Amino acid sequence: MYLDCTCADINQSKWDALMKKTRKFSYKKLVKLIKENMPDVYGGLALNLYNPWAHQTKQTDTHYILVHSAIEYFIRKE
Repeated sequence: MYLDCTCADINQSKWDALMKKTRKFSYKKLVKLIKENMPDVYGGLALNLYNPWAHQTKQTDTHYILVHSAIEYFIRKE
């Protein structure tokens, strides 16, 4: 898995495509995956602290979507 982009990096049509067919995903599970596979992102976002956007965590067939500081992080599944 790797950080593909954030909502600040893409235009509206790309965002719409990435958000298509989203479904809920466990924030705790995603944080655990990030900690194991992307420790720099885990530390950089301080995912060990409270995240008021945690309930907005989603996934698609190709991406996990983590919302942190009102920014969507599109993490590509592998």
